[in-house]
Amino acid sequence: MAEHPNATLIRRGYAAFSAGEVAALSELIAADAVQHMPGHNVFSGDHKGRDAILSMYGELATRSDGTLRVALEEVYADDDEVVTVYHSTGTRGDKHLDTRHALVFRMRDGQAVDLLDVSQDESSDDAFWA
Repeated sequence: MAEHPNATLIRRGYAAFSAGEVAALSELIAADAVQHMPGHNVFSGDHKGRDAILSMYGELATRSDGTLRVALEEVYADDDEVVTVYHSTGTRGDKHLDTRHALVFRMRDGQAVDLLDVSQDESSDDAFWA
């Protein structure tokens, strides 16, 4: 059975994120998209608009000295939503990140319009990004 087209799009998005391919990510994120980030750290809250989301992604790389890695583990998709599970790791000074997240994408016309990140361990994320 063929993979749902939205799953394929989001897999491409993860690959683009990992490669730092901003142009490819720009195609997959709607101009009016919102990404909701969990926790109580510098990235927590709502990032409104494609530019704000892409800026946050760049800051994730900068603050982790380029060590942040996101490994896609699972993808579930239908016409309206995609749910992914991913494993994130990184090093920041003497801090180490090793957590799993779910990321729920609401889709419209082949683009993500709402992204909800759910951490398995918010306190670890908060400590790393503090």
